[in-house]
Amino acid sequence: MATIYNLINETATQLMLSLIEGELGVSRRLDSHALAAADMVGHLNIVHANRIQVLGQPEIKYYQKLRTNQREHISDELFAAGMPAMIVAEGLDVPEGLRARCRTHQTPLLTTMLPAAKVIDGLRIYLNKLLSKQGQRHGVLIDVLGMGVLITGESGLGKSELALELISRGHGLVADDMVEIMQIGPNMIEGRCPQLLQNLLEVRGIGLLDIKAIFGETAVRRRMRIKLVVHLARYSSSDEINRLPTVLQYEELLGVAIRKIILPVAVGRNLAVLLEAAVRNTILQLRGIDTVGDFIKRQQLAMNTPNIDPVDTEPVTLISHDTNVF
Repeated sequence: MATIYNLINETATQLMLSLIEGELGVSRRLDSHALAAADMVGHLNIVHANRIQVLGQPEIKYYQKLRTNQREHISDELFAAGMPAMIVAEGLDVPEGLRARCRTHQTPLLTTMLPAAKVIDGLRIYLNKLLSKQGQRHGVLIDVLGMGVLITGESGLGKSELALELISRGHGLVADDMVEIMQIGPNMIEGRCPQLLQNLLEVRGIGLLDIKAIFGETAVRRRMRIKLVVHLARYSSSDEINRLPTVLQYEELLGVAIRKIILPVAVGRNLAVLLEAAVRNTILQLRGIDTVGDFIKRQQLAMNTPNIDPVDTEPVTLISHDTNVF
């Protein structure tokens, strides 16, 4: 639950808001999921009177030009709708009528020296994070070649050991064991590490490792956008594995479909190399390069025209180890 009090404190550096009236109203809640962030804040507007109202120079001039009865009408509409707060920007003087209404209704009245447009943009960013979907997921989140990869699977399959090998190969740890996920856009999921577990990786037989202390600053990340889920599955000789999948797999995180790859775990398989290859192949797919589709076309061409060499095709695009496309 977030309140006007949280808003003032958590945006102190960016927005520099000062409370001048309505001290008792700072406990008003801001976590209404019925509204989008853009709908919760805006310039003075009695049509959307339930917003946080931001007044700049044009709004103040407009209000001051109104007749007394018109000012009363605007005030009645704003305060009757349960306006969460009023912000007067640009260091402007607050009209006494609005100040008195805020005092009477205990509606927080805030001031700042920043332009109104900048205040609205900052509030929308803050409210967007506040209202976004959030959750937790068991697994390990790694930055591999600039792509956020969430490694999942049952306990004991070696997720943390795989992460440790990837870190030793130059990739970065975001979170181990528990990953906090947040929807930051219509099709974007961001993962980060809980504060209690930051920089830590647990490896069976060794215990907790401080990755930042062992490998240095470049071995850890604070957050990453999750673009790929790699699920480790215990392999059995009786399992049927699709060796040439033609349909992409996805997994939903907070309602967003994320590309998914299943890696069978078996003795002798180098999972770090396989995961790196999976990431490189995913990058190719995101660039529009379909290796399986191209192979199928090559095979059909060979079947239909035996005299044509099917290998004589366009060169394959290579991705260097330092590629960072995200």
